[in-house]
Amino acid sequence: MLLGKANMSEWAGWKSFERGTPGWSGRGWDGGRGGFCRNPYVLDRVPGGSSAGSGVGAAANLATATIGSETDGSIVGPSSRNCLVGIKPTSGLVSRGGVIPISHSQDSTGPMARSVADAVIILGTLTGIDPRDPLTTPSQGNALTDYTQALDPDGLNGARIGVARAYAGFDDRVDRLLEEALDVMKRQGATIVDPIELPAELRFGNEFEMEVLYYEFKANLNAYLASVGPDAPVKSLKEVIEHNEANADLELSLFGQELLIGSEERGPLSEPRYVEALGHSHRLSRAEGIDRVMVAERLDAIVGPTSGPAALLDPLGSRVGSGEGCSTPSAMAGYPNMTLPMGFIFGLPVGISLFGRAWTESTLIRLAYGYDQATKHRRPPKFLPTMDVTA
Repeated sequence: MLLGKANMSEWAGWKSFERGTPGWSGRGWDGGRGGFCRNPYVLDRVPGGSSAGSGVGAAANLATATIGSETDGSIVGPSSRNCLVGIKPTSGLVSRGGVIPISHSQDSTGPMARSVADAVIILGTLTGIDPRDPLTTPSQGNALTDYTQALDPDGLNGARIGVARAYAGFDDRVDRLLEEALDVMKRQGATIVDPIELPAELRFGNEFEMEVLYYEFKANLNAYLASVGPDAPVKSLKEVIEHNEANADLELSLFGQELLIGSEERGPLSEPRYVEALGHSHRLSRAEGIDRVMVAERLDAIVGPTSGPAALLDPLGSRVGSGEGCSTPSAMAGYPNMTLPMGFIFGLPVGISLFGRAWTESTLIRLAYGYDQATKHRRPPKFLPTMDVTA
């Protein structure tokens, strides 16, 4: 049963190099929907994206839990900025059937909730093989329908956790919260391996990831629109671009559509340019990235900051104070990533991410629950109109 729909960043943020304001979408085909989505902690701040409305809905207690979708950062980012627990599962653990796609290589759907337990309960209800999504087939034997057995308050004891130190350093205040989090993990019995090294190319929007997304967005969106049927108002990416140009006052008044145009310029997925980019993406993030370092250091998980505090809601596209965090390695690999509250900066929540190898959701849940029970950082929003520097 569909209980409600939430606003989100238009085309999951895959529209403009400016990225736009996270949580903004155009007014829709009939001019009646969309607009800005606001952070419930401080209303003149962005909620993060692209699953902005899902983050706000759960944080503001409009729903016990919500579903987000992620290509790179779109579950964990808004979860971090809305003081939520977000689980970006292994690609294929949860079906993407019915989701308007960007990338069949990277897209995932997963739960966003106010507690680890709630997110974990929802995750178990979402798993299973779906004929609409061939990538769910490998989940046979790797998926559970109940992950609550991993909710161990002593889950950090004996764990080995690596620190992705290269993804910190964009905000001294976030760095201080990370150090406090690592101290908690040590006190709870974890061994901290600091730092661990991942390939330098695994940064948000790197050339390999971007090329894969350009190609796959065109192929996947055209296939999706073809499946909708003859009543679809647009039937191809080309028609989407033309619609935006014809309705520039609604769709292009704030941000361009360079990413859509770049995707339309790409050819089929058989082109060597795409095949090579996908191969590099998987090699760097898997065999030479997460898999390599976790085996070499005998790690249970890798941690890093999920994001910086929410930036101002700025139609001109300012991202000051945002911070990209460490979502990209697991996004490119199609591996699981889990974020939960790490603390606050002037009343704005910031999250910590735990990520690991394919199908290790239970391990991440165990570690996250141990940290959550030792800290209990989550607190509800106050819907402040602007920043409260006394918070």
